[in-house]
Amino acid sequence: MSELVKLQIDGKAVEVPAGTLLINAAKTVGIEIPAFCYYEGLSLQAACRMCLVEIEKSPKLVTSCTMPVAEGMVVRTDTPQVIQARKSMLEFILTNHPLDCPVCDKGGECELQDLTFRYGADLSRFEEFKEHVPEKQWSPIVFFDKPRCILCYRCVRICKEGMGVGALGVVQRGVASEITPNMGDHLECDECGMCIDICPVGALTSGVYRYKTRPWEMKHVGTACAHCADGCTTTLGVYDNRIIRGNNRDRSGINGEFLCVKGRYAFDFVSHPERLRSPLVKKGDGFEEISWSEALRAVAQRFAEIRARNGKFGVIGSTRTSNEENLYLQEFARKGLGTNNIDHRRSGDFVSLLAGLQGRLEALATTADLYQRRAILVVASDLAQQHPLLAFQVRANWRHNQARVYVVTRGPVREDAYAALSVRAAPGDEIPALESLRGTLQEEPELVVLFGDAIRGEAVFRLIEFGNSLGIPVRYVCLLEHSNSRGAMDMGLLPDFLPGYRPVTEADQEPGLTLPEMLAATDLDALWIVGANPFRQQGPAPSGAFVVAQDLFLTETAKQADIVLPASGAYEKTGTVTNTCGDVIRLNRAVATMGAKTDLDIFRSLSRLMGVQVSPPAASEIYDEMRRAGCRPPSTGAHASLIRPAEDTLFTSGTLGRYSSTLGSLREAPGGLYQWTSSY
Repeated sequence: MSELVKLQIDGKAVEVPAGTLLINAAKTVGIEIPAFCYYEGLSLQAACRMCLVEIEKSPKLVTSCTMPVAEGMVVRTDTPQVIQARKSMLEFILTNHPLDCPVCDKGGECELQDLTFRYGADLSRFEEFKEHVPEKQWSPIVFFDKPRCILCYRCVRICKEGMGVGALGVVQRGVASEITPNMGDHLECDECGMCIDICPVGALTSGVYRYKTRPWEMKHVGTACAHCADGCTTTLGVYDNRIIRGNNRDRSGINGEFLCVKGRYAFDFVSHPERLRSPLVKKGDGFEEISWSEALRAVAQRFAEIRARNGKFGVIGSTRTSNEENLYLQEFARKGLGTNNIDHRRSGDFVSLLAGLQGRLEALATTADLYQRRAILVVASDLAQQHPLLAFQVRANWRHNQARVYVVTRGPVREDAYAALSVRAAPGDEIPALESLRGTLQEEPELVVLFGDAIRGEAVFRLIEFGNSLGIPVRYVCLLEHSNSRGAMDMGLLPDFLPGYRPVTEADQEPGLTLPEMLAATDLDALWIVGANPFRQQGPAPSGAFVVAQDLFLTETAKQADIVLPASGAYEKTGTVTNTCGDVIRLNRAVATMGAKTDLDIFRSLSRLMGVQVSPPAASEIYDEMRRAGCRPPSTGAHASLIRPAEDTLFTSGTLGRYSSTLGSLREAPGGLYQWTSSY
């Protein structure tokens, strides 16, 4: 632990670690020092001069955002001299700032507006005409209004340092200084919108949110992002049962303020005009709308008939349904339908990782570990494209803690820019390629290994053997794809494992069919598909089977169903999901779509109509039991062949991404993996 330093701030005794900046030391005793350019985690700029304070025996005011604490220091933050300095700085900042607060999208959330009211900068001695530059649109998402810009450089720093992209810079000097994009008149970047949310004024505004509503008119709902498996919390702004914007300015999740383009803007699939709003039944070559009561009775009656004659069911679950829904579905399938033919599309071999660790759950890394541990090894993943939050964590660890990063991938990735060593390896050759890093990795005090879908089956065990041979503490992350890919496995959407990875043989049952086996079966009587789209890639439905599909849209799979049930999306339900690092994230309902039901409501209705008693445990109980029992699934060697990654990028997200008009409007979409260049 750092040595503690004692000082006084406005008469209050303060004790903080050596090296703490004055602006942060003041916060520990409830004193807020205003600043525009300072932003925690970014390089120091000292550009706005709003954080000036008096330090006893110092001949002039000092910027508290660059001054570290010192033993015995006496600081005053609210003297007449300090107040006058801040008022003068505001007067200077407002010289060319347009007075368009009534129409500015930042109104009500503007830091400049707040400080102007606080310090009363109501007059200006500058009588010259204001410099005016027309507003510019840099992309479908990002608009820039130069006269509002106060040159705090937050946007430039978050893009270069935080995101590792460097798509923004500054040109010209003096009053002509201007933030400019990397491609002259437009942006080519991650389109993450971090620059917009970090802007303290209304210089950067969102093409998705602008002129829609005001912040105080919205209801703000924090919930798990519906797209990738990183588990970010997105705070949705809801007005009139419509999602207007997404951000996480309250830092309520493991992601802090970070969100990628999908978490911040790709919520528009919820209101897509092609959303299903009524159950459908197949009539000839098309569909006919029916009521919910008719649809549920028809499905329950057909399922009951098939069960009564010992017919054969197949159930395909989803990586987007909640933990609670997955628990209910697998128990309904096993107890109500009498089948272990239940599976989902798998995107990583987490089962083999658990088997190889032999109960050592402490060797599973969390999201926080990626920021805290001293060394990181990325194997077979384009991390910035496939797992933007985890890439952000690793990059922040390198910047703040000087962590050493190692990369073994088939092509160039963003992590190459700051990696201690990068190695190229063809798919399947990653483990032999690790030998070239052995000597270096053995010198590290600890290591976190993140591995992608190319590492599966026997390769997972070889990776663990390699980690064990280093003689240092090693933790692992099996990188999965969609929002609840980890939870789908944990909750038992597997033909050979019950919830918590207990083999079905422990319950005197035989393993069921896997997803590919169900699709290839010729003797299925019923196929129930919940929130998945297997027929998009894998051909027609099994002939002769009664097919039921639950989804938000009439997908390729839903078009082949006999009955289609309109389901609610992640932003329309409550529950939990589990991210790829095992963090459990809360889902909270933000909006509702008329005519759609949550998957859990559908399951409960069918079980009631069929007279099936389903009472699964809470998801938290499953995780408690896994921790107590150590979770040692046997390795069957069969899981490797079942990995079917979609290889989504920043701009794709399966079915949900296809129905996001925002993602589809971007020039960067869909992009590709392992194509990073420094000129991006």
